Amino acid sequence: MLGSGSRGNAALIESGGTMLMLDSGFSARETAVRLERHDRHADGLNAILITHEHGDHCRGVASCARRFGVPVWMTAGTWSALKDRFDEDADIRLINPHERFAIGDIEVQPFPVPHDAREPCQFTFSDGDARFGFLTDIGSITTHVVDMLRDCDALVLECNHDARMLRDGPYPPSLKARVAGDQGHLENAVAAGLLARVASPRLRYVAAAHLSETNNTPALAQAALARALGCAPEWVDVAEQDEGLAFYDVSAVWV
Repeated sequence: MLGSGSRGNAALIESGGTMLMLDSGFSARETAVRLERHDRHADGLNAILITHEHGDHCRGVASCARRFGVPVWMTAGTWSALKDRFDEDADIRLINPHERFAIGDIEVQPFPVPHDAREPCQFTFSDGDARFGFLTDIGSITTHVVDMLRDCDALVLECNHDARMLRDGPYPPSLKARVAGDQGHLENAVAAGLLARVASPRLRYVAAAHLSETNNTPALAQAALARALGCAPEWVDVAEQDEGLAFYDVSAVWV
């Protein structure tokens, strides 16, 4: 994770000779700096995937596509919201959020989610052996989302806010309603309930992501997910806004 939160989101997924960037919430210059922190370089980037058009997930996508010379994959709805930002010769690949596809060594399975954007989706990734699920920016849990996240070896789950902190916090009522709404963001306890439904004996790694800096704390998010798994809170990682999260080798979970 290059960074996770309301000020910008981006994550790297690697397998074999393929490296994908999921979301592009930082400028091209800042993205390059964050790549170097993880001993990676933009020359190794094969594609950018965009979940939806909100600025913290796509603020830098046009500049990154231009500077790094990589194609961008997104739904038609997301493209309709972002197309004015791109150069005419930008390499845009439209995806059906119900159809899997491959980019190099990685199989990508998008799936639609309830969120207040035009055609948002989230993803699972596989190299044929290990399976990794990624879920942020979702307001409520659907049966389809549960089905998509079953039998993963590793999961990143949104833990945006703590219900009490949001209720008692400084946000105006309209923003509180949006965040807590069915097309807003996941509360810790709801994320924990989802985790309890999808966790299987395969699952070896869980990280909490997209934490609100105003309405949540890492300790609260860790505790909620740990209760769902019956494990110590320290077993749950937390992606940070500035530092992101170190690489985790999902393929090593069976070693």
